[in-house]
Formats: sequence, structure tokens, C-alpha cells
Amino acid sequence: MTDIALIVLAAGMGTRMKSALPKVMHRAAGRSLLGHVLTSAVGLSPKRAVVVVGPDMDAVGLEAQRYFPGCNVAIQEERQGTAHAVSMAKEGLKGFTGTIVVLYADVPLVQAASLSALAGKLDKKIPLAVLGFEAADPRGYGRLLKAKNGSIRAIREELDASPQEKRIRLCNSGILSVNSNVLWKLIPQIKNKNAKREFYLTDLIGLAAKADHRVGLVTCPEAEVAGVNDRVQLSSIEAKLQAQYRRDAMLGGATLAAPDTVYFSADTKIGKDVVIEPNVFFGPGVTVGDNVHILANSHIEGAGISSGARIGPFARLRPGAEIGSDAHIGNFVEVKKAVIGRGAKANHLSYIGDAKVGAGSNIGAGTITCNYDGYEKHLTDIGSQVFVGSNTALVAPVKIGDGANIAAGSVITRDVPGDSLAITRAELQVKDGWASRYRKMKESRKAAKAKV
Repeated sequence: MTDIALIVLAAGMGTRMKSALPKVMHRAAGRSLLGHVLTSAVGLSPKRAVVVVGPDMDAVGLEAQRYFPGCNVAIQEERQGTAHAVSMAKEGLKGFTGTIVVLYADVPLVQAASLSALAGKLDKKIPLAVLGFEAADPRGYGRLLKAKNGSIRAIREELDASPQEKRIRLCNSGILSVNSNVLWKLIPQIKNKNAKREFYLTDLIGLAAKADHRVGLVTCPEAEVAGVNDRVQLSSIEAKLQAQYRRDAMLGGATLAAPDTVYFSADTKIGKDVVIEPNVFFGPGVTVGDNVHILANSHIEGAGISSGARIGPFARLRPGAEIGSDAHIGNFVEVKKAVIGRGAKANHLSYIGDAKVGAGSNIGAGTITCNYDGYEKHLTDIGSQVFVGSNTALVAPVKIGDGANIAAGSVITRDVPGDSLAITRAELQVKDGWASRYRKMKESRKAAKAKV
């Protein structure tokens, strides 16, 4: 196979999304539409890539760099059609010879295997190939017309199709692979003699056929090339992705008690013998080790959970949370940018942020690390085998030595040495009979007011 380059068309305004955000930046399963496309495309090991964006779409270019560092960004100042958009990429691919794969950034389900087959279709006799699909309902799609030798001879848009051609179910996805020399030779020949006065990339197929080039065909399932033009279609893409990820997790050895209520991100990694209860949400950047139990109604993002840990119910793990093996993070506990050591426990109603918690330590209910002073974040460093009593405030920066014991209700503002007891409670005073006298006084006053 020759070298491969990518042209990704991402300049669409997405007006039907009713959003100030560029269409391809909208997310499905925690990843932008553009990110999904580039994730599949990098499986081709492309040498070069150009992402074509519209004016004032800097965010799209930055997003592309996340998935393909070093890719070029071309700006299509005036949106004059798909062929015009492709021509904007020529300068960014200057000097490249080989196979160019043209993709659309709003087709997030396209698979690397289909793109590989499409790129591999080209040879000396077939310098151009299209990705097609059999549509359940072909209305609205361009039909792929075959020649007697099986080559694609033209793409017929529905408005121009004859009654017989409208019955064809083989449709065009818009994605194609093409020899670089053929592309740059033919694309200047595309005219804009149509109702919209735009230059359409689909005309490339007819021009190739007229030049006696064979046009190859690779097919894929219709769902794989579903596009996103509005938020209804975006929700459909989300549903398809979630169904795929749930199936992958279960086939990979995880138990999902109520699969339809568990939401994954595109990059979620789940180990074996993991149990996930209902209503669990995984944001981007989560890795879950083997034998982890995640109880119901937990929200996890940007976190790592080591083997044997128990999370929830109603737990929240925020970015930077690293939960050690066999650790417990319980109900209504929030962990942010904190390392929880092996076997440590925070079982109830606590906030642990910007902290280290050593192995075997116990964090009592209502404990908080006071990590923010209004200007900066500070570290709370809790050693191993530490017992932190309930309703404790640890005012960072502060360090608790190994084996220390913090009495319930304490406010800790200084370092605590190992194996010591820290306590900041006020002295307890007990006044015998006070409550009885107080009740009698209040009842007497109430009775006096009633007589007035």
C-alpha cells in the first residue's frame, strides 16, 4: 500500500444544531464528532493530514491537533461546496504522492476497517474508490450507478434520478479514496453548474469515468456512515455508541446490572470481573481495574480505579482521582485530584481534594480537606494507617503522619506527627438539671402571654 494522507472536511456551520459551537465539536460519548472520525482515521497510519475548517473555527483546529499532532489546518473562507473544500487542502499536502482519503468530520461512526479497505482498493487500474452502503430507505441519498464491469460510473443525486434509478438502494456515503495525482488533475475540472452554484466532490466520479479510470467500490453498513445534522441525529449517534460500548464491556468480562442505565465515554477502559450497578456515568479518561465493584448512581470522570476497589453508591470521582487497590469510596463521597492508597476507606459524606491518603487509612464521615484558600489549591498529605474522626476539617497545606489519630470534630491547621492524637474540641461542660429548668421557664412565659 502507498503512503496515505487524510483530508477531513470540517467547515460546516451546522445551522440545524442551533448552536454557537461548530457542529463537529459537539460530543457523543464524551468525544467530539471530529475526534471520533480522527480516531478511526489514524488507524490507517497516515503520513499527513489536513483538516479543512471555516473562518473563526480555531477550536476545531486545536481539537484536530489533539488526535493528530502536526496536522495542517486549511481555512475555507467561502463555502462553495465539497470539491472547493477539498481544493483548500492542496497546499497542506504539497509534495505528497500516494493515496488521499477524504472524510467528513460529522460521520463519527465510520470504522478504521472500512477506511483501510477503501484505501487498499486503489491500484494502477483503480485510482479512485468510494465508500457506499445499501440503504433501507434510499430517499435523499445520491445513488451509485454501476457500469457493466462493476466499476462505479456516476453518482446520481435524487433530484436528477430517473424512476428506475430511484429504486437503486446502493448509495454514496461521500467518503472516498483517490490517487493524489488523479485528484489534483481532475478537481479543477469540476464546475458549479447547479442550482446552488457549488462545486460538488461527487462530480469527481463522473470525470474519472470519462477519463477511462475505473472507480472502485467498498461497502459498509448504513449505520456506520450516518451523519449528524441536528441534535436529534446526535442523540441517535449517542445511543448507537452506548449500545456498542455496553456490549463491548460485557463481552470483555464486566457485569452490568442494568446496561441501558450505564453511560460510557469513548475512551473508558473496563477490566474483568467488574460489577457496575444501575445509573453509573463514566466521563472521559476513566480506567477501571479488575474485580472493581461500582455501586449505583455514581459519577466518574478522569479517574483511575485499581483492582478490588469499591465505589459508591452515590460517589463522585473527579479528574485526578486515583483509587488504590481494595480501597473504598462510599456514599456521597467526592474525590478530586487525590491519591487514595491501598485499602484506605472514605465511606460516608466526605470531600477529599488535592490530597494523598496513605494505605489503610480511614476517613470518617463528614471529613473535608480544605484545599482552596480563595487563590490557590494546597495539598493535604495523610499518611498510612491514619484514623480521621468524623466531622474533621483538614486545612491545607497540612501533613498527617503515619498512624496518627484525629479526634472527631477537630479543625486541623498544623502538621500532626505520626502515632499522635490531635484534638481541637472545646472543653465539654455539663450543667445538671439545666434542661428541666429551661423547659419550665419557657412554659411559664408562654402561659403568661396566653393570659394577656
